[in-house]
Amino acid sequence: MSQIKLSQRTKIIALFCAFAAGALVMVTAVTMLVGSPTPRVTSTGTAAVGGPFKLVDQTGAPVTEAALKGKPSLIFFGFTHCPDVCPTALFEMSEILTALGPDADKAQVFFVTVDPERDTPEALKSYLSSFAPQIRGLTGTPEAVEAIKKEYRVYSKKVPLTGGDYTMDHTAVVYLMDKSGTFVAPFNSKRPPADAAAELKRYL
Repeated sequence: MSQIKLSQRTKIIALFCAFAAGALVMVTAVTMLVGSPTPRVTSTGTAAVGGPFKLVDQTGAPVTEAALKGKPSLIFFGFTHCPDVCPTALFEMSEILTALGPDADKAQVFFVTVDPERDTPEALKSYLSSFAPQIRGLTGTPEAVEAIKKEYRVYSKKVPLTGGDYTMDHTAVVYLMDKSGTFVAPFNSKRPPADAAAELKRYL
């Protein structure tokens, strides 16, 4: 009696395995004919950073994304009333340009304000006079500044201070763009200037 039960059980298991195998073959065949139901995700390895913009520099001259063509660029977003992060970053980039020596004019640095309310071209010109002459300040209407912030995935927020004044919280990343104006990677400006300059030279 126990032998009969074992035999029936074995048959059931065998039938189930055969059914599962057949279903697998059918799914494989359909997939080959119509393609995978889940689309493949491909990546170029480059984040979608950067895009068109229309701003003016500290002289009032118009500047668009076309200015990024022909030279590698370092782009930093900040504001002239920044107490420490922005002047430190601009000093570091000035040191890097100095370390480039004769090649300094083959690279460019852009300081884009996140505070267009206060950072007029005149304010930027005065502020940037303390740093390397290759650094160009960019400003514009609040709408134009918001547009470039969106293109570069930049966060900023006005933070009220006592007495009616305010400061700005903002993304503090140096963006490295190649000679075609394409984003390469965040750039480490805090290492020794000679090391940073050596990396930048690779994109000249």
